Amino acid sequence: MTTPRFALNHMAAPRRDLAGFVALACELGIDAVEIRNDLDDTAIADGTPPGVVRATAEVAGLTILSINALQRFNDWTPARAAEAAVLADYAAACGARGIVLVPVCDGTPKNQEKLERALSALKPILLQRNLTGLVEPLGFAFSSLRSKADAAAAIAAVGGEGVFRLVHDTFHHYLAGESQLFPELTGLVHISGVADDAVSVADMRDGHRELVAADDRLDNVGQIAALVAGGYAGALSFEPFAPGVHDLADPAAALRESMAFIGDRLNG
Repeated sequence: MTTPRFALNHMAAPRRDLAGFVALACELGIDAVEIRNDLDDTAIADGTPPGVVRATAEVAGLTILSINALQRFNDWTPARAAEAAVLADYAAACGARGIVLVPVCDGTPKNQEKLERALSALKPILLQRNLTGLVEPLGFAFSSLRSKADAAAAIAAVGGEGVFRLVHDTFHHYLAGESQLFPELTGLVHISGVADDAVSVADMRDGHRELVAADDRLDNVGQIAALVAGGYAGALSFEPFAPGVHDLADPAAALRESMAFIGDRLNG
């Protein structure tokens, strides 16, 4: 029997402050979360000290899997290096285990050399703070890093297997059309579903990303089952962006329903 280990990205309930988000995780019996640096009026963007974040998580018995995210990480500049160091300091101080690394996604073509240069520069920053760099390819056609194969090759090229892991995002995996899974290199799985049958794959965007249910077009359950069969035993972190999810009066009920659906299908 497969018992999924669910986690909660703050994007699942962005209207809640840190305390409310932590309370939601506890209500669901979830023991691992991802915090974000791009949500106004809550930690980290509101200036909450990392010690407060650490204490809040520790009191609730929660593990902070990641801070999401260092944006445009593969466009390495002195400014990006300074940004990475500041975020890594915060992550270490708040007790986060890693930082999600998000590539440039504005039509810039892929550049493996630039990707390797960025990973090489990030490596000592993360090592010094005992953090994992969670590389998240984005499947959009306009992303500079779409495939996990390219990310895995770059990690190998810089000898980064002990520092970097892949994020398998079910939405982006589907958009990229990539068949390879890399469960042995996967450090985190982001899950969300698309139910809208009117939108083409090419036109799918973050706003279409809902909770996983029976009408999911992305085959989340199949992706998760294949990862588990390949040896992945880490967290499945809910990361929906759809406004309809964010506006839910009772997100706990909806999340609990999605958790039950995934668990039942994996063991069906």
